[in-house]
Parts: sequence; C-alpha cells; structure tokens
Amino acid sequence: MAEFTPEKSKQIALARLDVIHKWLEFRKKAQNKLQADYDFVKLHNTSNSHLFENLGKISRGSLHRWYSMLNGTEDYTKLLPQYKYATVREYRTVLNDEEIKIFMGLLLHPNRVSIGKAIALTKYKLHEQGQGFIPADITFRRYAKWFKDNNYDKWILARDGEKALSDKVEPYIKRDASLLEVGDILVADGHKLAFQVINPFTGKPCRATLVGFLDWKSTALVGYEIMLEENTQCIASALRNAIINLDMIPKVVYQDNGRAFRAKYFTDDKGFTELGFQGLYSKLRIETVFARPYNARAKVIERFFKEFQEGFEKLLPSYIGSSIQNKPAYMMRNEKLHKSWHNEYIPTIEETIKMIDMWLSFKNSQPCPNAPDKTIAEVLSERKRQNIDINTLDDLMLATEVKTIQRNGIRFLNCDYFDERLYGFKSKVLIKYNLFDLTSIKVFTPKGEYLCTAERVTETHPMAKLLGDVKDFEDYKQKIVRQRKLKKKTIESVKKYLETEDIKLLETSEEKLATVQPVFNTRLKDVYKSFKNNADKYEYLIVHNPQDKWIKEFKQTKEYQLLYE
Repeated sequence: MAEFTPEKSKQIALARLDVIHKWLEFRKKAQNKLQADYDFVKLHNTSNSHLFENLGKISRGSLHRWYSMLNGTEDYTKLLPQYKYATVREYRTVLNDEEIKIFMGLLLHPNRVSIGKAIALTKYKLHEQGQGFIPADITFRRYAKWFKDNNYDKWILARDGEKALSDKVEPYIKRDASLLEVGDILVADGHKLAFQVINPFTGKPCRATLVGFLDWKSTALVGYEIMLEENTQCIASALRNAIINLDMIPKVVYQDNGRAFRAKYFTDDKGFTELGFQGLYSKLRIETVFARPYNARAKVIERFFKEFQEGFEKLLPSYIGSSIQNKPAYMMRNEKLHKSWHNEYIPTIEETIKMIDMWLSFKNSQPCPNAPDKTIAEVLSERKRQNIDINTLDDLMLATEVKTIQRNGIRFLNCDYFDERLYGFKSKVLIKYNLFDLTSIKVFTPKGEYLCTAERVTETHPMAKLLGDVKDFEDYKQKIVRQRKLKKKTIESVKKYLETEDIKLLETSEEKLATVQPVFNTRLKDVYKSFKNNADKYEYLIVHNPQDKWIKEFKQTKEYQLLYE
C-alpha cells in the first residue's frame, strides 16, 4: 500500500517546485547571483501571490536546500515536508496510553458523561496517582473530537446503545413504494396519545393508546382503534376497521417484532404468535412480516405519528405532552396565568374519534409522498374494492368482559342494549363491540355461539302523547307494543306448558270448588288492596281475571287512553 500523503503536503511540495523554477529564471538575468538570491527572497516575502499563501516566508537557505533535494530531477515528492503524518485511524497527541485509557473509559460510559466532566475526573485521577505533568484541557478535547469524528460507530454504540447505532450510523435500504398497490402492505404500530380523553368505563380522564394500520402505498391511516386499557384484541379490532374502510383484505401486515410489539404496550411479554393472532390473520390469508429488532426506521408509520402529534395532538386543550420535557406551561408549578387561560375541556371517545377523522380528512388532502402528482385521498381511491362481508370479520372485533342479562337487556357503558331474543334470559353472555359504532353490540354465549345483535335502548319522552312530537309518540307506541308482545309470548308459552298431560291444573269437582272459591275470593280482595295504582291493577286482572267488570270501567277513563291507546 502506498504511503499516505495529505493533500496539503502535496500542495506545499508543488509550490516549492514552482518557486525553484522561478528562482532559477530570476538568477539567469542577474550578474550578481548572491544579490539575486536576496532580491528574489524579498520579492516573494512581500507579495500576495498564490505561492506565498502556500509557503509563507522563505529564506535563501531554503531555496538552495530544496534545489539540492531535487538533485537535478523534477520529482516534486522529494520536496514533501519531512515529518510523520497521522493516518485516519491514528492521532498524534501528547496523551500517553494511561491517560487515554482513563479518559476514554469515562467518555464511553453508558451514562454519557460530558466531555468537560470526563476531563475534570481524568485530571483528578492522574493527580491522585502522583503524575507530575498533566496535559491541558484543550488536549483532551481535541482527542475526544478526533475520536468521535473517526470512530463514530463506537461512540454511539457505547454511549447510546444498539438502537441508536441502527438509527444513526448503520446504512439503510431505500424501498421503492411506487412498486406497491394500495392495500398490498399495511404497517401496524401503536402510539400513546399525548392528550387526555374520558374513559367511558370509569368516567375519568386518561391517556389512551391509538393502535393504527397505515397503507404503505398511500401513507393513509386506513384503520385504528382506541385502546383504553391493556387489551390485546385492540390490534385485531384496528385491523378489522382497516379492512372495512378499505373494503379489501391486505396481502401483508408489517409490524414491529412480535414480542416487542406486545411488550411496548402490555405488562407481560408474550409474543405475537402466542396470542392467537397468527390464526386470525391466516384465516383471512394475510401474511405477517415482523421488523427486525432495533429497525424502527423501516416503519413508515413512525413518520405519520410524528406529524399526528405536531399537527393534531398539540392543538387540543387536553394536551399534556408525551414526556416531562414537553408538557405544556399550564402543567408547570406556579404557572397561575397559564392555568387561568387553560381550557379544561376533555373529549369523550366519540368526540375524539370524530376529531381524528376530521384531521385525517385534512391529512389525506395533502400530496402523497409516493405519488407527488396526486393527493393521498386520490391514491387511496384507486384501490380495487372486494365487497367484504363485515360478518366474516366478527372474529376480529374487540371482545370485552362477560356481562349478565338484566330486565332491560345488557348494561354497557351506562347504556342498555336490548333485543327480543334476550327476553327471558338471565345468564352470562359475551359481548363484542366497536368503539366507532356503539349503537349496537353483538352478543354471544360464553362458548362463542352467536345470539343476536342488541340495539342501544333510547329513552322515552315522559309525556309523549300530550307534549311530544309525532316521533316521540311513535317511539312510545312501539315500545308499548313490544312489551305487550313479549308478555303475550310468555303467557302463551306458560299455557302450553300447563296443558301437558303430566300436569293437571285444578280439581273440577263441585265440592272442591265450593271449598276453594271463598278462600280465592278473599285472597283476590287482598291482592286488589295491594295495587299501587290502576295500571298495576289492570295488568294483573287482564291476566288472572279478564272478565272482571272493573276492567270495562277502567277502559272508559282518560288514564287508560293515555297509557294504552
């Protein structure tokens, strides 16, 4: 290997050769050679020429020495400065091996000791060891700068770790997203929201997590789920929303390392393949690809979340920052003015979803990075729809805890959900829901058998006929009809049950009737006295004694017309 020669040394040697040529020409015209030498040196040292910039001031002795070094040749390398040059991997310093060892041991510590502190500690230790001569601070600083510039990989790995080495030093592969089609690859990841929302389960403010699926081609967030607590099904539910919005099943889902993806958001560290998702994805014929550990730069969704935080989260009143360093001023101590200005509004989940969707509409109107002549929405609209049957995606719906069926159906998020097929049941069921549409929930048996889709029960106007509008009165009538229908269904079923040949209703002999009738009449009078109002009495008699004269009289009253007509 040829000996290393710095470019500056080459320029000096070439300049020396040029000066020798000029000097020899100058001497030829002079009678007194000695005087010519002094005159030439004086002219050079007082000029602003290119040669002076490279060589500086010269002497007559320098000219004769350089001429002698050429030895009658034109080889400029003979005029190279005669001192040792440090290579890229070497550094000329007065620091000895012991001083470098102590100094670099501090600088390369994982706790990232500052250069100034490392210098102070090194000098203190050298002094304690009894060393007489201790180098100056600038000597240590120059060595630290040289080491960092020429060993940046070692510097980053030692001080910042493998992820930083991967993100800052290692070369990366550029992928050509223009070769993809919309829906080919969805990139999945989660983002801890930097603002608070109202938890519908507790009614208290909390920081939720957005689990999202981004289409690589269009860079549009095509599906997401708001995760309020540790629930692994949120990942599957977000994929379900993505498939519904795209109206197509993606070919590949690309996400973080399976175990890392879980550990990033959950307390235990079970991997992706240990949670049952592999089977769900395989059923839909979706290939799953996991990023290598410490390969975050490969996930394009990271750039989306950064833009999401800057362009959306920071505009919300409930923004609290993603860390202590970037929390807003109103959260700082003694910031009374900012606290007085602060809007205490915290959105609900429904409001949050609406606001996110509005921001996504704005985001999708921007130019697409993978197709600059089109917007993100235009690229997304070019997808080939598949007319997906939503019912085939029920396995991906978010599952919650087991519920018990009550009189008004299932109580969930401070609302009642009812369907006629739940009437008469008082058992445990499993519900599946989607936070994006809480108008209904799907109900399953604890074993997973589908029962029904329960609709959210709406409240009724207190006086629909007199004070409400047509819609209120119609709603009231429909609910009354449903109540009667369900009651009639129960009565008919009981009658059939009692008509079986294994059960006899009553003894029909006159003796027993004579014995039973007085007692029955007495008990019936007692029952009548226990009714709270006419409605309760009517409901009882219409079932047990429909021939009672009181029923006919009651039907003529205005109270009956308001309640039952």
